[in-house]
Amino acid sequence: MAMNTQHFLTLDDLPANTLKTLIDRAIELKTMTRQGQIYEPLKNKSLAMIFSKSSTRTRVSFEVGMRQLGGGTLNLSPNDTQIGRGEPLEDTARVISSMVDGVMIRTDEHAKVETFAQYSSVPVINGLTDDFHPCQLLADMQTLQETRGDINGATVAWVGDGNNVCHSFMNAARLFGFKLHIATPKGYEPDTALVTQNEGYIALVDNPNDAVANADVVVTDTWASMGQESEKQERLTDFDGFCVDAALMKKADKDAIFMHCLPAYRGMEVTGEVIEGPQSVVFQEAENRLHAQKALLEHLLT
Repeated sequence: MAMNTQHFLTLDDLPANTLKTLIDRAIELKTMTRQGQIYEPLKNKSLAMIFSKSSTRTRVSFEVGMRQLGGGTLNLSPNDTQIGRGEPLEDTARVISSMVDGVMIRTDEHAKVETFAQYSSVPVINGLTDDFHPCQLLADMQTLQETRGDINGATVAWVGDGNNVCHSFMNAARLFGFKLHIATPKGYEPDTALVTQNEGYIALVDNPNDAVANADVVVTDTWASMGQESEKQERLTDFDGFCVDAALMKKADKDAIFMHCLPAYRGMEVTGEVIEGPQSVVFQEAENRLHAQKALLEHLLT
């Protein structure tokens, strides 16, 4: 078991300057792809992708990213492997990592990717857990840099649930040096330990208007994440007043952008008018999952 294997389970697994270099590199790789350049540093390399939660953007971006970099992917679902049948995670990690060059995992408990990484001899990438979604933040930081230049000193407003994406945004605020104003309904605040860890970069408020005032970026996410569908009705009531609509966007800076990691439910956390409007960069942001993750794969697997 290699103790010095570099994993990417949260943004904190890489130093801030490395993260910034990855963002610049993602923008370069995007240009190269657009120009049709063939660049295959991962020829003959394989990425195992383990999904115990469904996925559109994560699956497509990693699969296409590996193919564009000259490598390949294997898609492992718990249904068609021993993973879902009680083989110890430690054994699965040791076996899979002995045959592939990297592993991407999307699962529920964050402890599972930590255990897997502990027993893996190759880099493990967190493709989303209940606690963090660091790959999403690479794409978001790339989008921010493309649209407004320097991320440092920006003001970002998070409106909605203090969920896994919110947690990764909190880490990003500290690592990239921006202010993050978080508005959540009572009872939906982000993790207390993370609030403490990122003190000085974040502010918790109850009212979306206060969070959005003069913000450069307004971000939201679905109110009921995967696995919380049963709470949907209750959440609809609790999140009343937290929809990002045109009136709320007007309180932000006039050049503010709107971001959402998707899937988006129009009329719930955001109105159709905002997500389809001129301030929305959600589809650029979604595409950037491909480019940011290619920069990450190049860094971890070469």
